Amino acid sequence: MSSSLILPPLSLYIHIPWCVQKCPYCDFNSHAQKGTIPETEYVANLLDDLEQDLPYVQGRKLHSIFFGGGTPSLLSEQAVANILAGVEQLIQFEDDIEITLEANPGTLEYNKFSGFAHAGVNRISIGVQSFQLDKLKALGRIHNDNEAKTAAAYAASSVNTFNIDLMHGLPDQTLEDAISDLKQAIELNPTHLSWYQLTIEPNTLFYSQPPQLPQDETLWDIQQQGHELLKAAGYIQYEISAYAKADYQCKHNLNYWRFGDYLGIGCGAHGKITLAADNKIIRTEKVKHPKGYMDLTKAYLNKVWDVEMDDRPFEYFMNKLRLKEPFCIHEFQQHTGLDFEMVKEQINKGIQLTLLTQLSEDKYQPTAKGLQFYNDLVDLFL
Repeated sequence: MSSSLILPPLSLYIHIPWCVQKCPYCDFNSHAQKGTIPETEYVANLLDDLEQDLPYVQGRKLHSIFFGGGTPSLLSEQAVANILAGVEQLIQFEDDIEITLEANPGTLEYNKFSGFAHAGVNRISIGVQSFQLDKLKALGRIHNDNEAKTAAAYAASSVNTFNIDLMHGLPDQTLEDAISDLKQAIELNPTHLSWYQLTIEPNTLFYSQPPQLPQDETLWDIQQQGHELLKAAGYIQYEISAYAKADYQCKHNLNYWRFGDYLGIGCGAHGKITLAADNKIIRTEKVKHPKGYMDLTKAYLNKVWDVEMDDRPFEYFMNKLRLKEPFCIHEFQQHTGLDFEMVKEQINKGIQLTLLTQLSEDKYQPTAKGLQFYNDLVDLFL
């Protein structure tokens, strides 16, 4: 049996593919900058790319925009202003749209923060990762602790809300190292903290030359003590790796995790779109390499594919079960177009394993154990 799909909120992801250098843990589509970034050309291609995606908008306003990368803060303030002005000419913005730009803590970037804010950016996400020089060097980062702290001060004075990205489980990291990093991040008083464990991904330097990572017992202690530290400082965990002051959750990421829609423009950007009238959900992927993306054919779409009925439960729960918030039967049905009976057996199994709890007749929620053993919980829906 199937149900009717609804059109969820629509976000926009904008991929900026250049970095000063490639980090050994990074598996994103990023390219070390060689010479000057071809800003004017790339901006024009981004807007052409978006124009081709306009049929997917289906009358919606934009809920959020996220500049990711790569290192979006390598762009000039004018380039960001031109992108946002061009986007708004093509798609209307919601009144309270969230516009996030990822930034490195280097001096050249944080001096642009007020210019980015003037262009329309209202949320900055700073890739700090650690405050310890030996850890930063091991991660291939090119900033130091003072630059990270100065960048946070610039962000706080430029925009209403800013995030600090911080990693734990780093090469040769002790419990004391990790907690020291977290304390220093909290002292900077960001409205949002993304605090996540380093994972070794295929197609990275760390995968071919694995570093010495902390033992599982140390990782467990880091997570337990870190969580208590964040809680005591007034940060509310709302997702496995995301903590925010009250009312400062990231709207863009929430839309991903709630199985909302998003357009993806730029090199290798992915999109997910609901076509409610056809009971279809599709995913899109753009051409990966900057040179291929900016050639003269304007053929940005690399591939597009349907999310098949059998795959929808896994794709929905892979996102939704990262959140601490409950989920409802009707939400599942509206976002997947499927009847809840399709997953009832797996839901009951999750309850038996104490990974899920039932709050009411139609409402369920991951337990603390379910968040801790997220992979086991999601595997039920494969």
